[in-house]
Amino acid sequence: MDFTNTLGLVAGTLTTIAFLPQMFQTWKTKSARDVSFVMLITFMCGLLLWLIYGIILGALPIIMANGITLFFNFIILWLKIKYR
Repeated sequence: MDFTNTLGLVAGTLTTIAFLPQMFQTWKTKSARDVSFVMLITFMCGLLLWLIYGIILGALPIIMANGITLFFNFIILWLKIKYR
């Protein structure tokens, strides 16, 4: 693995795990009142486009980071809807 892919994987890991505290906090408190629905949907659309872009390029760091982050954000969206 070259330096560029390693850098991408480290960056992707950090930005992906940044969503874990929000997801766990929402799950724990059973409240997503402070999470903006518009921000969440807009961000998820951006993640989906980045994921498609990564697939087209065949760039594993982009695919992994955006795929996992999109999954985490689907969980947050599900919790926001569930705990209305």
